[in-house]
Order: sequence, then C-alpha cells, then structure tokens
Amino acid sequence: MGFADLSIADIASEYNLSVEAIFRLCDQLGISYKDQTTNLALEDAKAIISLILSRRSG
Repeated sequence: MGFADLSIADIASEYNLSVEAIFRLCDQLGISYKDQTTNLALEDAKAIISLILSRRSG
C-alpha cells in the first residue's frame, strides 16, 4: 500500500474541518494515527475524503 503525501492536518485544512473531526473519522473507519502530522496510506486518505464528500452531498 502506498502512502499519500497527505497528513491529517492537510486534509482538515483542505476540507475546512477541525483536526479533531478528522480524528473522529479515522476512529470511525478504523484508521490508526499518532497525531495531526501522521501521513496517511493512500487508501486511508481516499476513504476519509470519500466520507467527507458523501456527507456534504447527502
């Protein structure tokens, strides 16, 4: 599995969410992390972004 060049903080900033909101999504999806600088695996980043976008459109 490759790594996206995206940290939790990057995703929070890009989608105008708090870091804590991204932590909750990680917990919901079973994605492990250490802190906001954690770089995510590509599939994990895609799963988080997909969930964010689905909630915004729904």
